[in-house]
Amino acid sequence: MKKYCLALDLIDDPARIDEYEEIHKNIWPEVKTHIHDCGITLMELYRTGDRLFMIMETSDDFSFEKMAAKESTDPRLQEWESFMWTFQKPLPWSKPGEKWVLMNRIFSSA
Repeated sequence: MKKYCLALDLIDDPARIDEYEEIHKNIWPEVKTHIHDCGITLMELYRTGDRLFMIMETSDDFSFEKMAAKESTDPRLQEWESFMWTFQKPLPWSKPGEKWVLMNRIFSSA
């Protein structure tokens, strides 16, 4: 099993943030299927203010490249990603076009 933590910001608008949270209570079935088909066994989103944190647990063969390749050929997944961008904004240090930014673990109690 692998574990990843990622971060992203939301547009700082309380009504839009509430809408974003409501949408994630019942994500599109195609998105949920895609998450599992890519080898993600657990995905959790956490929010503080307008900052989001995603924690993913994945199978050992998971890769972001394979996930992106699947997304790039599925119009419904592309529609979801475009829709999500209407709520999201890149972190100030993101590379151009980069959405979720992989976080570096700096401590573990294990």
